[in-house]
Amino acid sequence: MPIDQSKNDPSAGARNAGGTTPAAVKAAKKPKLLPRRRLKESDVNVVDQPMLKKALGGTIVGNTMEWYDVGVFGYLITTMGPVFLPESDPTTQTLFLLGTFAATFIARPLGGVVFGWLGDKVGRQKILAATLMIMAASTFAVGLLPGYAQIGLWAAGLLVLLKLIQGFSTGGEYAGATTFVSEYAADKRRGFFASFLDLGSYMGFAIGAALVSVLQLTLGQDTMEDWGWRIPFLVAGPLGLIAVYFRSKIEESPQFQATLDAQEENAKNATAGDTAAAKGPVGIVKAYWRPILVAMIVVAAANTAGYALTSYMPTYLTASKGYDEVHGTLLTIPVLVIMSLCIPLTGRLSDRIGRRPVLWIGAVSTVVLAIPAFLLIGIGAVWSTLAGLALVAFPVTFYVANLASALPAQFPTSSRYGAMGIAYNFAVAIFGGTTPFIVEALIKSTGNDMMPAYYLMATSLVGAVAIYFLKESANRPLPGSMPSVDTEEEARELVKTQDENPLINVDELPFDTHPHHGGKTPVDA
Repeated sequence: MPIDQSKNDPSAGARNAGGTTPAAVKAAKKPKLLPRRRLKESDVNVVDQPMLKKALGGTIVGNTMEWYDVGVFGYLITTMGPVFLPESDPTTQTLFLLGTFAATFIARPLGGVVFGWLGDKVGRQKILAATLMIMAASTFAVGLLPGYAQIGLWAAGLLVLLKLIQGFSTGGEYAGATTFVSEYAADKRRGFFASFLDLGSYMGFAIGAALVSVLQLTLGQDTMEDWGWRIPFLVAGPLGLIAVYFRSKIEESPQFQATLDAQEENAKNATAGDTAAAKGPVGIVKAYWRPILVAMIVVAAANTAGYALTSYMPTYLTASKGYDEVHGTLLTIPVLVIMSLCIPLTGRLSDRIGRRPVLWIGAVSTVVLAIPAFLLIGIGAVWSTLAGLALVAFPVTFYVANLASALPAQFPTSSRYGAMGIAYNFAVAIFGGTTPFIVEALIKSTGNDMMPAYYLMATSLVGAVAIYFLKESANRPLPGSMPSVDTEEEARELVKTQDENPLINVDELPFDTHPHHGGKTPVDA
């Protein structure tokens, strides 16, 4: 008699009743793998060229204003000393104004943290307009300050206060400008367009230096101390109004707008949106401390060379090389102008060969050229001084042209402004603003006029190591953003070649945080 296996096999009843085994039931309960998401034309951002030009123009003006003030204040230190501390000796006057200049950098990190957080929360365009208005107003107000003769030491106190306010607003300016332009530009031309920000920066410095030099030559020292020193600061008023007008016409960057839309959609659907939500300053540091640290070291190396050329070199030429103040200023102007015009070329080069190779050129050339540069300056002739300044400017051109495109690409869209504000401003405050003090102290303590060269070499050696750990970003989408191209034809070609394109990793694209791009929902059902 056949044995009834159903009594001993508990699965038999299930098999007989439903025709399936428990194993089959378990397999049926396993979630089905969704098909790999494919990039569509509606996912790709096509740059609005007229709006890009407006965005670029508005941000360049702000950066120009920032460095215009740096140049103006730095070159007016000896002139403004008798205005605010007439009863003190020249050394005390100079130390006070140098300290006031340093106060700008003390306030920058706080501004970078606050405005960076707000920029990721409410938008880049609004914060950039606010920082520009504060910066222009505080610079203009310096030109209206009464001197010691009118209100005594209160004049010096008000000057420090205005410089603190100015530094606070500047902390949000560069980080926001680089973020804004990087998010507007197409992936393949981001280095070129972002480099225009630093063209504006160094042109602003040159313009400020040139204006001060012209006033010193035409008005004379007595008239400059009387009222002429006010003119360069008052010029910032109309410049600021023009810049604010440009920025008021700019729309929010498309990449950030997509992130805002995604956050709203996630909130409506009660889905997990933590990865897209803007983090506070503490959360940003915890989440991205490694790229922040790398970015800070690269910024420190670049700005040490940059501030040595701009803020310190006029002092070096007058204090150590015997030039008078006017010629110490004038000699730097043609070098700054030529360097500024070359910056977009190195930005374009980074789009072709990569950000890291171009930054390495800046680091290696600093190490190689620093000693020859200061030896040439030490000869004392005008031609040799210009040649030495050119050798200092050469690596700066490769450094600064790529910070604006390389650094924002290290962080996701939702936290980019905040992370940039922290990384850039802390590095500039600690290393950039202190460069004149450190190299001057090294010269005084050792008696060796070559100490600036050794300092630049040391910082660039460390910077070269950090560049190794910097993530290459040329021609790639920004983290947390969809690809960005110049034309519809490029969008179609990108979609067509997405499988063999080594610069596009579809698995890393934020389909789930890009809900309304192109009027369609990218996430497949």
